[in-house]
Amino acid sequence: MPMKYQLLAERLREELLRNSGQKGYKLPTELELTRQYQLSRQTVRHALRLLEEEGLIQRRQGSGSYTTGLLPGTAPRQIAVVTSFLDDYIFPNILHDASEVFARQGYSTAVYATENRVSTEREILLRLLEEPVSGLLVEGSKTALPTPNEDLYQRLRQAGTPMVFLHGAYGELTGVPCVADDNYGGGYRLARHLTDQGHREIAGIFKSDDVQGPQRYHGAVSAIRDVGIPIRDGRFAWYDTEDRRHLLEEKDDRLLASFLQKRLEGASAVICYNDEIAFHLIRVLLAAGRRVPEEVSVVSFDNSYLSQIAPVPITSLSHRSRMGQVAAEQMTNLLRGESAHSKNLEWELIVRGSG
Repeated sequence: MPMKYQLLAERLREELLRNSGQKGYKLPTELELTRQYQLSRQTVRHALRLLEEEGLIQRRQGSGSYTTGLLPGTAPRQIAVVTSFLDDYIFPNILHDASEVFARQGYSTAVYATENRVSTEREILLRLLEEPVSGLLVEGSKTALPTPNEDLYQRLRQAGTPMVFLHGAYGELTGVPCVADDNYGGGYRLARHLTDQGHREIAGIFKSDDVQGPQRYHGAVSAIRDVGIPIRDGRFAWYDTEDRRHLLEEKDDRLLASFLQKRLEGASAVICYNDEIAFHLIRVLLAAGRRVPEEVSVVSFDNSYLSQIAPVPITSLSHRSRMGQVAAEQMTNLLRGESAHSKNLEWELIVRGSG
């Protein structure tokens, strides 16, 4: 026999159907339901929690329970969030901010990770074609390279699945909004910060297989050019996702040791792709007896916790806007049938001890 809270939940579902699932319709308060059905406050709360878990209502503290517009028995309102790495230091904040926006609109989130592998990305996209979602918020895999998964993205678009890219979009997919950082502007700003301090021999290390790397490099070398300093190609190094895995998982410092030996001779400053690589570069520099910033200044992107706990706190660019929130707002525009736009988010420079 159904429990009392289940019976109440069923009656409330019937009420939602009578109101055609009209979004924003307010259910009676907990106290009103308690009196109307002669039930305990705990039973009423349990029933409302069940409807909330089903995505039928949204409970607002101090205000009441409002319908999301989803009708009982219909497909769940769910946004797929696809990222490269779940353990990336940036992603948790992006997911938190995006999920809050989606929840206010009555959507849940399902999270997938590609490990920046196009093969894993393909498996996820095939699953989403078989199990459709309301929308797709996606960080592409190896976005600096042509994608073999264009066919699946096109099939999702043809099926009417709205999508928004994070950090970088594939060149083959035109017309899809992308929320990214102003990577060119960020590279330019870091290089000008160093030249304003008097540095004339500047090196750099950037990630090659994600589009942010070439964009940040482009900004940096453009600034070096604009102040009349020679661009020394031999001072710039590149690494990819597999190099990152060796560094983080296998504690393999050969990439950075080679960078110190072959690229840093005579250089007084380094622009790093992000805080992650800067953190490990400073560690390797200090182990080699190189002082930071007295001998080598190090600057980077993201202003993450790594920039604060590094052996020498890192001068880093901070995100002025919350990317997850901005991207989710563009997605909700699409879900409402409105237009969405690509956005480049500005940086703010946070100066610390590394340079």
